[in-house]
Amino acid sequence: MSSASTPHGLHAVATSPVPGLAVAERRVDRPEATIICIHGGLDRGGSFARLARRTNRFDLVTYDRRGYQGSRSLGPLGLANHIGDLQALARHEEAGRPIILFGHSFGGVVAFGAAIADATLSKLVISYETPLPWILRRSGTGNPLGNDPALEAERFFRRVVSDSAWERLSEKEREARRLDGPALVDDLTAVRGSTPPFDIAQLRTPAVYTYGDILNPEFYRSLSAKLHSLNPIITSRQVTNAAHGAHLAVPDQLAALISELWDDTCASA
Repeated sequence: MSSASTPHGLHAVATSPVPGLAVAERRVDRPEATIICIHGGLDRGGSFARLARRTNRFDLVTYDRRGYQGSRSLGPLGLANHIGDLQALARHEEAGRPIILFGHSFGGVVAFGAAIADATLSKLVISYETPLPWILRRSGTGNPLGNDPALEAERFFRRVVSDSAWERLSEKEREARRLDGPALVDDLTAVRGSTPPFDIAQLRTPAVYTYGDILNPEFYRSLSAKLHSLNPIITSRQVTNAAHGAHLAVPDQLAALISELWDDTCASA
């Protein structure tokens, strides 16, 4: 990846460090660290573009996870492979540059898994409303998955975003979401299994679990307390006026929070 400044937003990386993985970046002058953003289910790396334009202290790298959008042809799926992709991206950054992992929703599962697998990978892990049902399950979630991934993708979008947002999508956009159905089902299966994908108590990297104050803040507050009781290295912060899509709706607040957490946790270390 180039270290030249790219001030106008995300730019696609011509030669991906992971063949088949669609990677984009925004580079700044004299970065203090690199943020690697990992998207959640039925999302894509481009959703972090607003956040990228507001992170002037840090380089920012994002990507479509395998099975999704520009990386749809890359297989096989599975949490272990998502973790391997993230590790490869982090190791491809300039030697010695600190890494901040920012995982939105299921992307936080990938970030936690990668940090547990390699305690030297990053200096800070930040997750936003990450589902960890083996630690605390939210009421009304975890319904059995059907045999049609395309239908599951539509149902997920309608539940997590809204029915009206689905109806506003063009047919081409709906089909793109449906084609991401197999990857989504794989994500959901990974966190719903009888065996936890990892032990959060093994995390040795400073981590902050963040969540909004609009949808289910009481649940996320309880989950954060549970996480801290299992591993005191994990703290939490609430983002005001934020729902699940904070990186889209309040990117200024999120960028400021990442900077603050970097200063509090790592910059003076």
